[in-house]
Amino acid sequence: MSEQGRRPFGVTVGGEQVERLELRSGALSCAVLTFGATLQGLVVPDQDGKPVDVVLGYDTLEEYATQDAYLGAVVGRFANRIAKGRFSLNGKEYALAVNNGPNHLHGGIKGYSYRVWTVEELTADKAVLALDSPDGEEGYPGHVTLRVTYTLTGEGLTIRYEAESDADTPLNLTNHAYFNLSGHGAGDVGDQVAKLFAHRYIPTDTTSIPLGQLVDVAGTPMDFTAPTPLGERVDDSFDQLVWAKGYDHCYVVDGEVGRLRPAAEVASPQTGIKLTVKTTLPGVQLYTANYLSDRTGKGGVRYAPRYAFCLETQFFPDSPNQSAFPSAILKAGEKFDHTTRFLFSAG
Repeated sequence: MSEQGRRPFGVTVGGEQVERLELRSGALSCAVLTFGATLQGLVVPDQDGKPVDVVLGYDTLEEYATQDAYLGAVVGRFANRIAKGRFSLNGKEYALAVNNGPNHLHGGIKGYSYRVWTVEELTADKAVLALDSPDGEEGYPGHVTLRVTYTLTGEGLTIRYEAESDADTPLNLTNHAYFNLSGHGAGDVGDQVAKLFAHRYIPTDTTSIPLGQLVDVAGTPMDFTAPTPLGERVDDSFDQLVWAKGYDHCYVVDGEVGRLRPAAEVASPQTGIKLTVKTTLPGVQLYTANYLSDRTGKGGVRYAPRYAFCLETQFFPDSPNQSAFPSAILKAGEKFDHTTRFLFSAG
């Protein structure tokens, strides 16, 4: 790999070197940081062939190290929330950090999004990053070895998540990319049109913990089975939207878990860019960046609430405490192996 495709990005307060990796394939390019295995940028052509960076991010390591929004990061050991930071496994109760109101969020105080990953393999269009997660890290049982592979093709970006553990442990990995298909600095995404391949969603309480039910979206403002602008109903006086200040809900992706299938489509009327998300995972969290506080992003542009959307493919939130949900326990000696694809077109 040429020096142009791999360069220093900074040094952590603990003295660890962080690198920026750039992948290219045809008209597409992306940048991945070894800090948090973070997707820092993703450039795709619009309807006129003009390159557009569709992912929010920062220009400096310090901003990533001190952020509270997980921009572009791989989050874990357990993405999303675990109620009250507690779960029981094999007859033992575990206590985790409470870092989101009364609950545990995205792996705790120093989850995978704040760790420096190792570059295991790098080519012009692929980066393989590895991480060692020791037993007891952030309160979780089991020594977990992880690998995240970013592969760029002419049609989009594929992320593959692999992991193994020497003891049973909850594991839920996702990428927390914030997308704006009009450009990362283009502002509110309310006019971008979304379709979800999901006829059910998971209602939550006022702290975003699932109530344990999978509910049909029909007849509610949670329904994206037909293409609908993200902003059309986001402020409806519907409890789920009021409590979360917008969309921040896990949808049950139609079809068979483990099979790569469509989860979502979103398109920008401004650029003509269309994103199609496919995944092997059971759910996708639609988040309209409701809690993204006003801040400065890449190139000095302004980011604010609802200036992006997230489509976080994942197991369901609070799964370790919800026996009716698909199990998110990685058994000792078994392999976690899931894939999500972000495909782009324009016209």
